[in-house]
Amino acid sequence: DVQLLESGGGSVQPGGSLRLSCGASGHTYSSNCMACFRQAPGQEREGVAAIYNGDGSAIYTDSAKGRFTISRDNTKNTLYLQMNSLKPEDTAMYYCAADEYNLGLARSYTYWGQGTQVTVS
Repeated sequence: DVQLLESGGGSVQPGGSLRLSCGASGHTYSSNCMACFRQAPGQEREGVAAIYNGDGSAIYTDSAKGRFTISRDNTKNTLYLQMNSLKPEDTAMYYCAADEYNLGLARSYTYWGQGTQVTVS
């Protein structure tokens, strides 16, 4: 099993920045692929960015390209999502997810964190 704990959410003005962190504990092979999702009230959960340990590749949803950067520090078992030029439409609960397999932005990840709120206003 893998346990995920997000931190770094908060309130910021439009144009501001936040860095989300997600610490993973448990079997490291179960978190070969890690991702960040978000869900705004009344909307479906959507994938924002994902990174795969196998080849270091990263993928982003269109709205995040050029503004968000996903990275991971395997020595600390921690995932980071640097979010710049934040917009009100980025307001949502942000979740960390992990899986053994490269799932990209699909929602079928096995392990999920509890979420951290990001508010841009």
